[in-house]
Amino acid sequence: MTENGDPHLLADDLLPTPFTADEIRGALRGGAAIRMRVEAPDGTVTERISRYSAGDDEGTLLETHPVGTPEAAVGRRVTWHELQAHAAFPVDRATVTTETLTHPLGQLECRRYDVNDDDGVAVFWFALAYPGMPVRYETTDAVGTTRVTVQEVRHPRPAFLPPR
Repeated sequence: MTENGDPHLLADDLLPTPFTADEIRGALRGGAAIRMRVEAPDGTVTERISRYSAGDDEGTLLETHPVGTPEAAVGRRVTWHELQAHAAFPVDRATVTTETLTHPLGQLECRRYDVNDDDGVAVFWFALAYPGMPVRYETTDAVGTTRVTVQEVRHPRPAFLPPR
């Protein structure tokens, strides 16, 4: 948080994040499983799961694995602030707009971040109804465009309860 007290703004040289750490904690603390479809530049399509569990005031266990192979899960403990910081993009290389996205989860009001760097361009759509990771993102580099789309979000309890 910067001196101005805005919890969406992590530093003066970064754009505001779409969600605060508290909003992400409120959505994911009770656990969630998010299924993603990954389309590689060569046309290969895979799916993977990101699972959030063991959430507390500070953070959560985040594990990822290909669909159908939970034994291959790789995980680590992350803080809510770290998850928020994943969406903190430099002011001089990124723009943010509001956009309605037609998506497998429905019509979603999103914050769209277009980010340019030395490797190419990345575009992230964060649905306001789903605090946490983007519901879609695309990266374009010398090889082509990789697209990741969230297909499903499951919560073991009613989603988006306020933090405890």
